[in-house]
Amino acid sequence: MFNDSHVATLRSDLALALRAAAHFGLGEGVCNHFSVALPEESGLFLLNPRGLMWSEVHADDIVVVDGAGEVVAGHHEVEPTAMFIHAAIHRIANKTCVLHTHMPYATALTLTIDCGLDTTLSQNAMRYHGRVALDHAYNGLALGPEEGERIAHALAGKDVGFLGNHGVVVCGERVDYAFDDLYYLERACAAQVIALSTGRPLRPVNAELAQRVAEQVQGERLQSTLFFEALRRTLG
Repeated sequence: MFNDSHVATLRSDLALALRAAAHFGLGEGVCNHFSVALPEESGLFLLNPRGLMWSEVHADDIVVVDGAGEVVAGHHEVEPTAMFIHAAIHRIANKTCVLHTHMPYATALTLTIDCGLDTTLSQNAMRYHGRVALDHAYNGLALGPEEGERIAHALAGKDVGFLGNHGVVVCGERVDYAFDDLYYLERACAAQVIALSTGRPLRPVNAELAQRVAEQVQGERLQSTLFFEALRRTLG
């Protein structure tokens, strides 16, 4: 069941996304987690293993787990908070690919009163207009199903969640799309933080224009695939 070509591709893609995230400085020690749901298998998903740096993860390190946290296939353990957050988001929010990080600039914005990205500022930020949920609550580590379920409900159907005092979750229908959104989310957050640091007034665009840019980006995702394939060539 786990050796067919599609699952092998998902393993490879998830491992590549992890190495790419490490390459761009989006990881944090051996913490944080990426997952992707297995096709036609209710409750089963692929998850990065506990204890490995993202830069060293390859396809055969990826673990298959069920919604109860049991390792179905793989030779590594899984981290408890990863299980509770990702199992809930896959099950409740019905997301295929779930990327959770504490990447620096996005996390910095979760520490502010507004708790998130202004999607009317940079062009990179506009691609997320109407796609972001703000979760202002923080209840400590997700060491039980209740917190994972709370986060899943807080997404309210959106692709991107800013988790107050914590980090971000980026979801997508495919690994390459989700990774592209993760990368450009951090770029957008960095631009916002740097702009704020100047102390000068910001210059947002109107919401209608931001929405149009979001629709333009979502309407043609070839650039996301090309970026991911370039990462495959350069990072191996």
